[in-house]
Amino acid sequence: MTTLATRREEARSIFEGRGIPTRRVEEWKYSGLKEALGEAGLSEDTAYVRLLGRLPEGFEYTDLGNPKPWAAAHFGTLARNAMSEASLAYADGGLALRVPAGVTITEPLMLEPGGAGHARLLLVLEAGASATLFETTEVIGPRNTGFEIVLGEGAHLSHVRLARPVEGVQVEEIAVSLAAKARYDGHFASFGGKLARVELTIALEGEGAEAHLSGVSVLGANAHADVTTHVIHRKGGTASTQLFKHVAGGKARAVYQGKVTVAKGADGADSRQTAKALLLSETAEADLKPELEIFADDVKCAHGAAVGDLDADSLFYLRARGIPEAHARAILMYAFLEDALEPIANEDLRGAVRTGVQTALRGLL
Repeated sequence: MTTLATRREEARSIFEGRGIPTRRVEEWKYSGLKEALGEAGLSEDTAYVRLLGRLPEGFEYTDLGNPKPWAAAHFGTLARNAMSEASLAYADGGLALRVPAGVTITEPLMLEPGGAGHARLLLVLEAGASATLFETTEVIGPRNTGFEIVLGEGAHLSHVRLARPVEGVQVEEIAVSLAAKARYDGHFASFGGKLARVELTIALEGEGAEAHLSGVSVLGANAHADVTTHVIHRKGGTASTQLFKHVAGGKARAVYQGKVTVAKGADGADSRQTAKALLLSETAEADLKPELEIFADDVKCAHGAAVGDLDADSLFYLRARGIPEAHARAILMYAFLEDALEPIANEDLRGAVRTGVQTALRGLL
């Protein structure tokens, strides 16, 4: 059996062999991390993860520096990309949380990775458990966070991630494993930075598992935000949806790369992904790349992408009714984003994300 120390040494070896990704790496061609970090690079320091408010009753926790057996069984097992290996190798400890089987927790768990360096998180929901997670980010960086989520049979996690605007570089790798009939609802809002990226790898391992993703980014000036997803349907009867919308002005750059893989034998899988962007200036950029990889029969898979400007007729309609241009543009931009915000089930968390979006939109006007 591989020990944690052995696994961390393996991670260090893998990362040192691959190095910090450049634009020559296909998954990073729109967001060269090494170029963004510059000569300073990314330190080997340990960043931290802190709890905002109290720990909701029903959660169990342990330190990943000396994890309990339930955490050690999953720690470092899901993601194997370069930056996830780096956080596993260099983060000294981290936070692991568990919801026991059959327990439903209605109060949101609120976490904030902070500081500069590498951080690790692990969240385990056992069979039939249910919880809501609100994750925000501190502006200090550069930071690399590795986050593993394990959902047992019939478990349900609602995950809301609100990435504050930063001047530096922040990346996070989230790997999710879903057993039969488990469900993951992920909602992501980003306001960019020199390079702000979240990478999701979601494996639907059991029949009837579902993953539903939505997200928005509102970017101005030189902000850069990247969401990269890979959803893997390993069993039949699984379902996934993705809806990501971006608004970019100034010299900002919005990136969406969404890959769906339907493995051999995953008959009956259903997957849909949509990405759209509004560009508010001639110097703003959006790179939208949905991708399908299908090895099974009898599947329903669709994808689409679109980039454009505000609709001139709609803008004229509002202006003709006495609405000032700046207000009219804000109405149209918010309406464009709203259907990617509406799926957030918790009203308070949805309100927090909407407030962030409205503030960012005002900065574009």
